[in-house]
Amino acid sequence: MKKYFAEFFGTFWLVLGGCGSAVFAAGIPEVGIGLLGVSLAFGLTVLTMAYAVGHISGGHFNPAVSFGLFASGRFEAKQLLPYIGSQVLGATAAAAVLYFILSGADAFSREGPGAFATNFYEMPGYAGRSFSLAAAFTAEFVLTAFFLIVILGATDKYANGKFAGVAIGLALTLIHLISIPITNTSVNPARSTSQALFVQGEALGQLWLFWVAPIAGAVVGGLIYRYLLQKDDNPE
Repeated sequence: MKKYFAEFFGTFWLVLGGCGSAVFAAGIPEVGIGLLGVSLAFGLTVLTMAYAVGHISGGHFNPAVSFGLFASGRFEAKQLLPYIGSQVLGATAAAAVLYFILSGADAFSREGPGAFATNFYEMPGYAGRSFSLAAAFTAEFVLTAFFLIVILGATDKYANGKFAGVAIGLALTLIHLISIPITNTSVNPARSTSQALFVQGEALGQLWLFWVAPIAGAVVGGLIYRYLLQKDDNPE
């Protein structure tokens, strides 16, 4: 049970810190943290929780990561559903806290792409650009695949594990720097689900992409690392 609680609290912190920074602090005139700040916030949530509870559960905090680790041979299939359930519940609990705080200031809004830090495609987003379904799918797929390659490489038994959390956190920061203007960055179905549940409407209708693309990308990333990059213990 401690593993599931670790995944719950780790994903809670990811949504509270990452999505919270987006809805509270990103757009404040003159002193707002903007795209760079939100990207860093997401990276810091993973970095801090990797060291806080990563030794308990492995520090997935993301259904796509769990699937990718399974594809790489480092995670058991029987643990997938309990881990994913814990992650979605943790993310949703954090979204509920964000909703409560915003409602207390009469500031909660369902209007516009990216409302309440939701993910989207084929809607004019930052700088007025509208990325197609195919473009959004490609971004989420490729970035999640590379995220898994970083995770697997940084936590490999031949790597310096003391710095794994730093590498993984910075990788997530970079991913957000690239893709916030495209999809508002998912690469994490639990994070996408938690926000869409409160906004509903178009956010729920588009949610399928932010499950399918990250999980597919993670599985491919896991397989790439397993068969093309992982060091062979018994070379012939």
